[in-house]
Formats: sequence, C-alpha cells, structure tokens
Amino acid sequence: MKKYLTLMMVAALTGCAWQQPMPPGVAEVQLVELNDFHGNLEASKYVWDSAAGGGERTIQAGGIDTLGAALKAWRKDDPELMVVGAGDLIGASPAISSMWADEPTIGAMNLLGLRVTSVGNHEFDQGRIELLRQQQGGCVSPRADKACKFDGPYQGAQFQYLAANVIDMRTRKPVLPAYKIETVHGVKVGFIGTVLRETAESALASGIAGLDFVDEADAINRQLPELRKQGVGVFVVLIHQGGRTTDKFDQQDCSNLKGPIVDVVQRLDPAIRLVISGHSHQGYLCKVDGRLVTQSDMGGHVLGRITLQVDTATNTVREVSAKQEVMVPGTWPVDPALTAYLNKAREQSAAALARPVAVIAVPSVKRAKDHVDESALGDLVADSMLAAGRPYGAQIALQNPGGIRQDLETVAGNRVTLGKAMAVLPFGNTLVAMNLRGSQIIQLLEEQWLEDRDSKRGLLQLSEGFTYQWDASKPEGSKIVPGSVKLNGVKLDMDTSYRVVTNNFLAEGGDGFPAFKNGSNRAPTGIRDIDALTQYLARREQDGKPAGAVAPLKRYVQKDQ
Repeated sequence: MKKYLTLMMVAALTGCAWQQPMPPGVAEVQLVELNDFHGNLEASKYVWDSAAGGGERTIQAGGIDTLGAALKAWRKDDPELMVVGAGDLIGASPAISSMWADEPTIGAMNLLGLRVTSVGNHEFDQGRIELLRQQQGGCVSPRADKACKFDGPYQGAQFQYLAANVIDMRTRKPVLPAYKIETVHGVKVGFIGTVLRETAESALASGIAGLDFVDEADAINRQLPELRKQGVGVFVVLIHQGGRTTDKFDQQDCSNLKGPIVDVVQRLDPAIRLVISGHSHQGYLCKVDGRLVTQSDMGGHVLGRITLQVDTATNTVREVSAKQEVMVPGTWPVDPALTAYLNKAREQSAAALARPVAVIAVPSVKRAKDHVDESALGDLVADSMLAAGRPYGAQIALQNPGGIRQDLETVAGNRVTLGKAMAVLPFGNTLVAMNLRGSQIIQLLEEQWLEDRDSKRGLLQLSEGFTYQWDASKPEGSKIVPGSVKLNGVKLDMDTSYRVVTNNFLAEGGDGFPAFKNGSNRAPTGIRDIDALTQYLARREQDGKPAGAVAPLKRYVQKDQ
C-alpha cells in the first residue's frame, strides 16, 4: 500500500505540472465534478477496482480535507478550474452533518468553491421550504432543533442549485433557476440542472406539494434557445439521474451503460456534448450517441476531472475528455482551511455522537446489499417501530429498506453510540399509526412489485409476528400466496382492521405505495424513528435481552425457496 500511495503522489504532482498552452482559437475549460456527496465530511470505506488492473482493494477515501487538498493543488495549474455537482450533496447524511441540518456540508461546499449543482432527490427530503433555506440562508426551518446550531445564523449556499424540471404548479416556472451561465477562460458555459422525474415517489408528499417534476430531456432542451440568445454555445448538463455498467469506474469510453439516463441522453439536443450524472452511486466514463456521460461514485470517494476544448471562433465544443481521481488521503499537500473546518465539525459533534445508547447482541447488524432483500437490520428497525407504536395500538410495523442508510455498527463491547444509530436512520422521519383492513394490507404488499419497483427499492421490512409468502412466477398484482399473510400465526381477515405503524414518508404514499394513503384513524405520534430505535435498544439491554441478529429472520419468503 505504501508503494501504491507513493505512485499516487507522483501522479498527482505530475498532474499539477505546467501544461502546454492551447493553440490560437482554442480555449480549454477544466471542470471537477462530484455527485451524491450525502454529507460525507469524513473519509469512508471505498472499494477501488480500476481498469488499470491490480484487483479490488478496500481503502479509506474522501473527506473534505482531502477534497480541499486536491482542488488546491489543481487550481495552481488552472485558477479558473470550476467545481460542479450533480445533486444529493446533502440528505441521508452521517450524523456529523445531519445533526446540524446539513449546514456543515453546505459550508464545506462553499469552502471547496463549488459553483453550481443540480438538485437531487435527497435535497427534497425535508421539503421545498428547507431546500430554499439551504440555498438562501436563515433559521426558519422544519428542523428547528437543528438549524442554526452549528455556526450561528446560517448564511446559505454560495453556489447555485438548479432545477429546470421542477415546476411550481401555480406559476408554471422552475422553483429554482433552470440554468446558470459561467464564463471560464473567456468562454460562456451554460450549465443546465435537472433531477429525476420520479423524485415525487422518494420525497415526503407534504414537503413537495405544489411541485411538478417533468420530463428531464424536455426541460433541458427547452433552455437552449434562451441560452443561445445570451451568446452561449457550450452546454453542460448536470442531471441527478444515472445508470449502471459492467465497466470499471475509470474505463475510458465505456459503451455498456444501461438505465434511465440513457433514454434521457438520447433525446438531448445534438449541441450538448457533456452530461454529468448522479443518483446511481456508480462511477463511469461512458459514451452515449457520441456524448460523454460521467458519474463519480458517491460520498466524495472520487472526483471527475473533465476537459472541454472549445473552438472560440465557432463557440462550439471541439473535444471532451475526462478521468477519475480517487481521493486518497495524504496524496496532496494539506489545505489548512478545509482541515480546520473538518476538525471543527468533529469537535462540535464528538460529545453528542459518542453518547452510549445500549449494548447489543452482535458486533454489527447488517442491512441488505442494494436494499433488495430482508435484512437483520430491517427486522430490528421494524421491531423498534412496533414497540414505539404499541401505545397507539400498533400490531404491525413496516419500514422501507431505502430509509436504512448504513449498517448498525458498534464500538468496544458491542456498544452502540448515538452517532452509530443516527447513521442508520438519518432522515428524522416520524411515526404514523393508522388502520388498514386486511384486504388493504394485501393490496399494499402487492404494490411492492408494481412496474418492477422491487428491483429498485426492495421489499418492505416487517415487524415481529407479521409474515407472508410470495410467488415470483405469478403476474403483477397476484404475487402474494393466498392465505399466507399472517399476524402471530393467524391468517389476516380481509374485512378486519389492523393497526399499522410506519414512517411519515411511507404514510403519505412515498416510494410508490399509494395504499398507505387509504389508512383511516391516522395518529401522527410525533415519535422520530431514530428515537424509537435507540429507546428500543436501551430497553432490550435493560431487560437482559440485547437486540440484534446476524441474519434476517425470514419474515417473508419466496415460495419454493
């Protein structure tokens, strides 16, 4: 590893050397791209598997101190280098950011010199009001217990969020600017930002009321005439939508990109040569219909370095190229400002995050890979929700796997700290109890497979005593095995009402579960999911029955498996 890091240092220093000037009539625009940062202020685990060979290796990568060091070094070569983003810079964040309403992450992006980014679906986690506060500053927030507690009155983002396809239904205009023009080395560059049109399914319905998420490609193409009137001939799309590929993250000109981003790119105006994407948390440097489509992992593990060569006579892009840079700590000389900022965030968070919660039965409780299957952690979270909902009559608890963001880890002696627990449930959702008839519960379970959404969001995690079987061979709408849905071993009666507790995101029909909206006698408990989890863990320890298991408990099973 020492030899490997030395090679990385040499590569970094070489990249900072003086470069040969461009020929007359050609300007070079340097961009640095990050996506899906998700408040990862500190370095975290990254599995490095390069097209250059060497096999997989697991390292610590990222951290705002490392990002700051890399950017400081690269700006010595090009002071006009621009940092841009493709959404989800905040939301689903570690506690060091989320416990302060993600203000530390916005502050870090300001220090890094971020200029412009698309919104991501997680920028809407706390609703429109909070997103606008994140942009503009101020302390009036739905998270009043967290806002303006990190560094006094919050001053807002010094970069611009873009949302060309997020339309205010009243004004029929974008809720945030659709584009931003930046001048780099004398070249006007038009950045157009969009988010995936399915954002409404992954955001709290009440928080995005009055917003319409329209087709991404149409919204992007609609901006070009206006940009051209302002003398812009170089266009860069920042889109929080992505895809998957079997190619390595740094494979040049990969041709195997699949997923929704491909359809969007294929419908863009031919003048658009560069699309910077996000959302799928996979690195790639792909070509789609001759355009470069990039993404750089997540969490600040990788930055994309992109070069646009522009013909200044015709005001058009001649060539686009890109490479991926893994953010290995220690590779570049320290940036004192970002190092000091990270230390401040750590110090202010340390005492609260280190507070012990409870001892559990195992060193780690795992969530399912890609959220697809039942997990030991999903079982545990659902059980904690059921326990918290008992005073409201709850008999069944249901949790979406996408709301569980990290494994539940422990420190010495299998002890869970508040920081470790908050990493599992960073959204601060509250619990809602409701009545659903047996037939409505069956309908709800069938919605798990609508339009193959199970492959994207996984299956609901179930509380103790609630079980069922499903049959993959059956058509959509008929996958639940008749008579298999049981509560405490007794078949559900289709006409009997059962008390169900879930988080407020699902209760409003989030993740594509409209059946939740049919619940009657709704009781907003005001109990946060993270509080339900920590109290459950503490109570289990006090009762001499520490919570946690190594494997899931098979509360739902596929028929014939």
